[in-house]
Amino acid sequence: MTWTKDAKRAAGRVPGHIAAIFAGLALSGCISLGSEPPENLITLTPTAGASMAESSSIGATTMSGSDQAIAVLSPETPAMLDVTRVPVQITDTKIAYLQDAVWVEKPGRLFRRLLGETLRRRGDVLILDNDDLTQLATQYVRGTLLDMTYDAPSSSVVVRFDAMRTDEDGAVTTRRFEARESGIAPQAEVVGPALNRAANQVAGDIADWVLATP
Repeated sequence: MTWTKDAKRAAGRVPGHIAAIFAGLALSGCISLGSEPPENLITLTPTAGASMAESSSIGATTMSGSDQAIAVLSPETPAMLDVTRVPVQITDTKIAYLQDAVWVEKPGRLFRRLLGETLRRRGDVLILDNDDLTQLATQYVRGTLLDMTYDAPSSSVVVRFDAMRTDEDGAVTTRRFEARESGIAPQAEVVGPALNRAANQVAGDIADWVLATP
């Protein structure tokens, strides 16, 4: 069990009910900055619409029934998400990382692909989520992935995204999306699937918003 220095100092200053969470985390060894590689990596898997088996086969040409092409751009992320670890929010100002919870790649890249695939499965539009093709788009979706974290005080996973949609005429619309799932134990094997469910909910809500906007 390894703590950051900030986490140790924070544990001595927080209220009793939060301190109890610190104690529980310490006993379970859930927060660590150790260097040992995890046995498994976690990722985001789309759940919207058709299954992967029903989607277009490899080598098939992607066509759209409309003249729309929507580009999904790489989201901005705060420093705590610019890594392959899962942040644990201990207090408003203190974070650590969940032991053995390691993404296959950085969360911003995973969420971009998840959002692109969700839009692709839900709408009759051409979705461009490759940087080499985004110049062909008539509309753009970008934003900031603010949270894809575990919140220790509430035993919850949180996914929060500030989305920005730019239409063909240059009009910009923004909206914040959030999904939270509570009652989650601070263990990689349950936090990973919970984050996937929350991320899919956020991606689905963004897709509905984007596709419904005239």
